[in-house]
Amino acid sequence: MSDVRFLQLCRAGDAQLERLLAAGAAPEDAALGGWEWRGYNTPPFTALLGIRKFIKGFFDAGAGLEGYNIPAKQNGLDGAWLHRPRPQAPARFGFYRVRRPRAGERDSLYADALLLDYGASARNASYRPERVLRDYLVQPFPDDRDLLLGKAYLAFGPLRVRSNFFVLGRLRPAPWLP
Repeated sequence: MSDVRFLQLCRAGDAQLERLLAAGAAPEDAALGGWEWRGYNTPPFTALLGIRKFIKGFFDAGAGLEGYNIPAKQNGLDGAWLHRPRPQAPARFGFYRVRRPRAGERDSLYADALLLDYGASARNASYRPERVLRDYLVQPFPDDRDLLLGKAYLAFGPLRVRSNFFVLGRLRPAPWLP
């Protein structure tokens, strides 16, 4: 993965990220499954919430590609991505199902992206707030399969409210299955 590109995207403005997202292509499932990715939410307010850095993983448990989130130590953009509460026992949460958006449906804002649908995962209890998340994910540069760009939305009934952009860089193999 291009560390330079990762850092550039983490520091880019929303207008540039929107252009890249709109022009990007959905990553291949095979490039995601079995991997964890270092994640960085671009807006400064996410640092105040303690969620600027995170780890996102992907797996196939037999019914298609799924994924999860792991909290990461908030030690700055230049610090290592460290699993919390500790690397040997990370706290996986915020599960999602991965699929292509379907034309005409509510969650089809970016037809060439992958949709990470937290509301579709039975692994999230019905009361969990992350069930409202809908992420769109693209590979912004055709020559770099180790760098992804995402945009998060909050789903409230029929409404979709833009939340933020995030950047993912391939971190490590993750053979974990539920």
